Amino acid sequence: MVKIKLRDEIKEFPKGIKLIEVAKEISEGLARAALVAEVDGVVTELGATVENDCEVSFLTFDDEAGKAAYRHTTSHVLAQAIKRLYPDTKLAIGPSVDDGFYYDFDFETPVSNGDFDKIEAEMKKIIKENLPLERFELPRAEAIKFMEEKGETYKVELINDLPEDAVISFYKQGEFTDLCAGPHLMSTGKLKAVKLQSATGAYWRGNEKNKMLTRIYGTSFPKKADLDEYIEMLEEARKRDHNKVGRELEIFTTVDSIGQGLPIMLPKGAKIMQILQRFVEDHEDANGWVRTKTPYMAKSDLYKISGHWDHYQDGMFVFGDEEKDKEVFALRPMTCPFQYQAYLNKMRSYRDLPIRYGETSTLFRNEASGEMHGLIRVRQFTISEGHLMCTPEQLEAEFKSCLEMAIYMLKTLGLYEDVSYRFSQWDPSDREKYIGTDEQWDEAQGTMQKILDHLEIPYKVGIGEAAFYGPKLDIQIKNVFGKEDTLITIQIDQMLAEKFGMEYVDKDGSKKNPYIIHRTSIGCYERTLALLIEKYAGAFPTWLAPTQVKILPISDNYLEYADSVKKELDKYGIRCEIDKRSEKIGYKIREAQMEKVPYMLIVGEKEMADGAVAVRSRKDGDKGSVSLDTFIADITKEIADKAR
Repeated sequence: MVKIKLRDEIKEFPKGIKLIEVAKEISEGLARAALVAEVDGVVTELGATVENDCEVSFLTFDDEAGKAAYRHTTSHVLAQAIKRLYPDTKLAIGPSVDDGFYYDFDFETPVSNGDFDKIEAEMKKIIKENLPLERFELPRAEAIKFMEEKGETYKVELINDLPEDAVISFYKQGEFTDLCAGPHLMSTGKLKAVKLQSATGAYWRGNEKNKMLTRIYGTSFPKKADLDEYIEMLEEARKRDHNKVGRELEIFTTVDSIGQGLPIMLPKGAKIMQILQRFVEDHEDANGWVRTKTPYMAKSDLYKISGHWDHYQDGMFVFGDEEKDKEVFALRPMTCPFQYQAYLNKMRSYRDLPIRYGETSTLFRNEASGEMHGLIRVRQFTISEGHLMCTPEQLEAEFKSCLEMAIYMLKTLGLYEDVSYRFSQWDPSDREKYIGTDEQWDEAQGTMQKILDHLEIPYKVGIGEAAFYGPKLDIQIKNVFGKEDTLITIQIDQMLAEKFGMEYVDKDGSKKNPYIIHRTSIGCYERTLALLIEKYAGAFPTWLAPTQVKILPISDNYLEYADSVKKELDKYGIRCEIDKRSEKIGYKIREAQMEKVPYMLIVGEKEMADGAVAVRSRKDGDKGSVSLDTFIADITKEIADKAR
């Protein structure tokens, strides 16, 4: 017998019992709802047997791991359907993702969205066949031979890249077998509602030097009603997609001859960026940050000191060849090595610390073309970057201050309720990715964990997500399609100060290396702008709107009065335009509404006679006629309060 802990009770079962039988012993309802189980913290399929005493919990579609197994199994059903319909297709990888799954294929015959009905029909047949998923393992040589005989060259490459001690497992369903670590559902019949969504290009292993494959995205749910609700949500997301709304409202554009990831900010977008930058810089200046202005590029020598040359060179734009050229330059992917030179300009005392350097930096990162997405991920971007040098005693208070500033920014912008926190740590098993000793990493992460726990930050841990020089707190946010990105980071670094020879003279006269906090207060401006477009569907709060007021004269007879209204608004810095076209007033109102302008001021004979304006609000509709002074007082207060 084995003892199995189930929540708050321990029960005995025969040794070798399958997990699905344990679930049935608890209740038939649980057995029907369970998708996989967690055994002593490890997720496994329900067909696995229990050989030792353990703790077990059963996971349903409401659990992330259950959802992942459900959709991972769906990706195998997609691959099986593709092999039935297009037998010459080679298989690459097919994981679950946040809202569904995808599978990468190397097709002999091109496939597009127009083929989805046929593929979905075959998937439904496989689901109806209720094929059991059977796991088995093979030694490395047999596994390679097995996949070679199937002509699955991508799978052979994956097996060859596995560690020597890796368990090489496969899952078989009917005539179809795939290389996979699992876990999976017990049978294809457990799947219900399935929908294929798109077919896009994707480089094998994300490397643009490799072959372009076809990536088919899809999703699946246990109930059709849930799938329908998700599709409806996606339709709403497409309406808010910053790529669509941002172009329609003439905020930004892209040009093929300039290149991917290099957006052009049109006047409206440039104005919003300017507003954001002034907001950030004014707040930073008021909180003890001082400005630096540093070069956009540097010789490779600088990046070799910081470690970027060894650990980040693939993400940099490099000019020259070290074997041929006397000097090799690279565009900066971050500002820290440059701002350190400002610190090194003279000797520092403990009395000088903390020193807070802020910079609105233009950065350059050589992102893969397949990773580009509107303003979310670009190759040239602007960031509210800062580096803070402090003593160990000052570290927690300064970290808290950086976090409070970020939270203030997010709350003011209306994004705070959408974020989550990730404590990004190093991965000791990937030692070449990081600088520093194990002891330094243990100290840095231990210090950061104490600070986060003391500040009661509700974080998740991200192993392998740390910067190569230190752990960080990542403030995460999702776009309208559910794709998560990092918006703001605050990092603790005790390694680069030593590498650059940054010191201060302490109270006892000894020289010490300062702690460094790397931080952004609003993150990448382009990414933040994208999220704001999606958050407000282009209807920005008045303080952020590129055009705050549209003045709409009823006819040409009132153009002169409209000009006088504009001059008065200009005195108060209110961004306004006059629609001088000889169009009907109803048409002008509809146009202003389409442009999502916060306020329309309609002026005609009565308004001119009274020195008034007829106010129409984007949010509240027709507000009637008020004196121009009253309108100015109301809107200036709204702007000053940064009201949403």
